[in-house]
This record gives sequence, C-alpha cells and structure tokens, in this order.
Amino acid sequence: MNQNNVSLPSGCVLRKATSSDRWPIRLLVFSAKLDPTQLNWRQFWVIECDAYGGQSLRHLVACGQLRNFSGAQELGSLVVAPSWRGRGLGTLLTQHLINTATQPLYLECLGQRLADFYSRFGFVPISFADLPEFPKTKVSSVLKDKFRFSQLAKKLLKVPVVFMEYRPNS
Repeated sequence: MNQNNVSLPSGCVLRKATSSDRWPIRLLVFSAKLDPTQLNWRQFWVIECDAYGGQSLRHLVACGQLRNFSGAQELGSLVVAPSWRGRGLGTLLTQHLINTATQPLYLECLGQRLADFYSRFGFVPISFADLPEFPKTKVSSVLKDKFRFSQLAKKLLKVPVVFMEYRPNS
C-alpha cells in the first residue's frame, strides 16, 4: 500500500525514542490496555507534537516498536493518544515501522477492526501453526513462544486475537 499521501500534522515530528521517552511510552501503552511486558524504549519510534500551539513544549502522542527476535521482527505496542486519532498518525507510524523492518515481520492484534487496518499495509492473517519457528539463541527468544500466551487466551477465553504476517505482494 502506498501511504505517501499521509503526512505529519504541523508541529509534529517522528523520531527514534530516547531514554527520556521510557515513561511516556509506558503511559501510552497502559492507557490503550496493551500488553505492558517487553517494552524496550530502544526499539520504539515516537511521534511528538507541540503541546500548546507552537510553543516549545512537546508531548508524545503516538508510539510503536519493532521487537527483535531470532529471524523475525514483531510490529507491536502501536498506540495513538485518543485526542490525536483520525489524523493519520497510526497509518504513518505503521508504514514507517514496516519500512524500517529488516527481517520477516509479524504482529498480533485484537479483533477484526485492527486486522482490517493492518491488512491495508500488506499484513495477512495466519494461524498460530503457521508462525515460524526459528532456532532459539541466548540473546533472543522465539517469536512463536511470545505469541503462545495469546494463543492460549484465544482458545480458552475466546479472546479475538489475530496473528498476521507482512506479505506486501499478496
């Protein structure tokens, strides 16, 4: 999908997260009721915007990360603050994370509405069984191990988890 027509609102910047973004990222993720585990600010990109019409005060309004696994990456923890939704920030950040990825890319999301959103970028639903199994290393865990808890919640509690793989030419 070509997202070139999406641009940042005036007074906003997209940048790599810094250590000072650690708590604002956590607050955004908590506010969206997303999984707060495995938040590593070093893997995040953030969008910050002027707080009060052009003053030098900026605040985080969106974030997302590329989690690194052995042989794959996961697009995760993508959040746009409620007051900033509907302005293309989620689209812009998703496209940026896709363009930044260096390995096969996966994600898990809750519900068909989010699955439809990500399908616009070339993500396709896959079954848990279709998730790749890469050799474990001491440095990183296997992507499938990370998604195993979600699969259990899906089966036992009927949580509407959708696993997706990025396939741009599907």
